[in-house]
Amino acid sequence: MKKLSFFCLLLLTWNISFAQSSELKKIQASLPKISDSLQYVDRLNRMAMLLYEKNADSTFYYARMAREIANRHNYEQGRADAMNNLGVFFDIKGNFQLALKYYNQGYTRYKKLGDATNCVQSLMNIGMVYQEMGKDDRALRRYDLAFRQSEKLRNDSIRSLVIYNYLLSYPDHFSRDSTHYYINVAQKIAAKYKDERTLVAIDQLIADDLIKHGNRAEGLALLKQTISTAIDKKLFYVSMDMHIDMGQQLEATDPEQSIHYYKQALAIAENNDYLYYSEILVRKLFEIYNARKDYAAAAEYSKKLIEIHDKESALSRESGIDYIDYAVKDEEIKSLESRYNYQLALSVLACIAFVLAISMIISIRKHLKRTKRQNSQMKKALSALEQSQADNTRMIRIVAHDLRNPIGGIHAIASMMLEEPDRSEEDRTMLELMKTSGQNSLDLVDNLLQLQFSSEQLKKEPVDIAEMLKYCVALLKSKADVKQQQLNLEIVTAIVNASREKLSRVISNLIANAIKFSPNGARIKIKMTQKEQKIRILVKDEGIGIPPEMGEKIFDLFTEAKRPGTAGEQPFGMGLAISKQIVEAHNGKIWFENNNSSGTTFFVDLPFNSGN
Repeated sequence: MKKLSFFCLLLLTWNISFAQSSELKKIQASLPKISDSLQYVDRLNRMAMLLYEKNADSTFYYARMAREIANRHNYEQGRADAMNNLGVFFDIKGNFQLALKYYNQGYTRYKKLGDATNCVQSLMNIGMVYQEMGKDDRALRRYDLAFRQSEKLRNDSIRSLVIYNYLLSYPDHFSRDSTHYYINVAQKIAAKYKDERTLVAIDQLIADDLIKHGNRAEGLALLKQTISTAIDKKLFYVSMDMHIDMGQQLEATDPEQSIHYYKQALAIAENNDYLYYSEILVRKLFEIYNARKDYAAAAEYSKKLIEIHDKESALSRESGIDYIDYAVKDEEIKSLESRYNYQLALSVLACIAFVLAISMIISIRKHLKRTKRQNSQMKKALSALEQSQADNTRMIRIVAHDLRNPIGGIHAIASMMLEEPDRSEEDRTMLELMKTSGQNSLDLVDNLLQLQFSSEQLKKEPVDIAEMLKYCVALLKSKADVKQQQLNLEIVTAIVNASREKLSRVISNLIANAIKFSPNGARIKIKMTQKEQKIRILVKDEGIGIPPEMGEKIFDLFTEAKRPGTAGEQPFGMGLAISKQIVEAHNGKIWFENNNSSGTTFFVDLPFNSGN
């Protein structure tokens, strides 16, 4: 069965159009001038849409940014469009579970908004993902629903896409007369909206119909011309299925030409990072060469297949899928605990009913044995989860350590290229994005390297806390100066046995957060006091404060309680979680209180004998 192509037209709420560079440049140039947050979200989603064929990672970046801003402003249309774009990204990358998740979230929101056009499109996309997964019954149900609903649309531009994808995915679902009828309908709609993409793609349907019904030479010639047209128009993703179609048609009659089309498609897929199609094509070429007993060539494509799977695994880790699996296992353990309590209750009732029947004793014994067996299974599962968490942490550290140098190199190269005077504005915009992303990635790597340690792992030494505070303030003064902020320090002399590097990281993080979330010209107070056997350090800002609903969530490692700073600084949500780990490893305590007027005060208590 042929795989789909063309699903990525994904119009969102706009009419069909080409993702032209000129439009992209205009949007990029207009972003700094937009003061309306909702309009800003729409532009970000549009950029994500325009970039999916050129750079899928940029689609992910802008869609995620659009979703975060839409969430802050409760902008439902922006949320829905961002979810749809995220579905595009994960579908292109071959992660069908996450693609379904985001497509479905987009569909649910479009339905609440009464957006019929995008509901039809979302149903079509969900149907195509189910087809990719081999779940044809579910795919056909979505296609049928999208097909029926598209007939009711006033703006029928999306209908041509539904017809095209339905005919391409399930040609045997239609009679030949119906196929010709719907191809004609789709062509008229595409011509009406001057949609060259759909017109090119429909030619593939016509070619397949000719080949299927005895006009092989004419059909192959049309399919060959359609592939050339798609490439000339830079419709690379559209051309993927056409190449595979041609390769399959020629496998029996002209195997060398068949291999040529597979290799041409693979080159396009690799150049554009289409992991899903790369995997299909590499696997196909491996099978061909392996059948020919050309083991050297087969081994080369086997190696490529492993590299593709490594990329897909890395994508899953970045998307947080490991933690989703962990959460599922955690729910399984809760289920085991509930079953255990239920069985225990039955055992108690059986003991009470012992006087009624001797036979109940046997039942009680069986229940007790089963309970012990389940208890043992639960303990094993808990142990496995703890080991899995330790392995995940260790792997995160290894990956983060290995990523530091290449990311640092990217950041340095982007910085050097920005210093060159003859760079165009477009180059500078992209280099600034590279530099900012590189710095953010380095910060994230540093955070990941700090995860999960115990008190026994700390290398402690006598630390002059006053001197350490002076150092942290001096280190961050330039950052505060940029926002014209004052850092006021009050200290007393105190020596604590502790890890200098870890504690300075905590204080630096609290001061950096105060700078980030305080407005220009604010005063930030850093004060140290001594009381009995405790040293207390407080960092008080005049910023935006912490909403009550976030509460202690800000100290969670994978919290969603994160916001950009007053100057748009990028949050990662790990700093406070790592700070809490460090303070507690020193037998200390960290907490916060919202100020009466504005801002927040963070407190750190450290015992004198924390290292003893």
